[in-house]
Amino acid sequence: MEISGIISALVIGLIIGALGRLVLPGRQSIPIWLTVVIGIVAAFIGTAVAGGFGVADTAGIDWIELALQIGVAAAGVAATAGLYARRSGR
Repeated sequence: MEISGIISALVIGLIIGALGRLVLPGRQSIPIWLTVVIGIVAAFIGTAVAGGFGVADTAGIDWIELALQIGVAAAGVAATAGLYARRSGR
């Protein structure tokens, strides 16, 4: 993977993580770097799931893949926020 691929993965991870965080109600007390990591992982998982359903490569914008990525990110942020809050005693 080239440096441009790493940078684009970080940017996409930030966007997917932020969107996943936005769809959740309430406040999530996890650091932004953890949101980015969750977003990057969610982007890969969402793409894999979309590929399994056969909707990863469509003409135009891959809305179903994007929705899957955001859904996985929201679930990841919710799970991590719960674990993070419990661990830190918040």
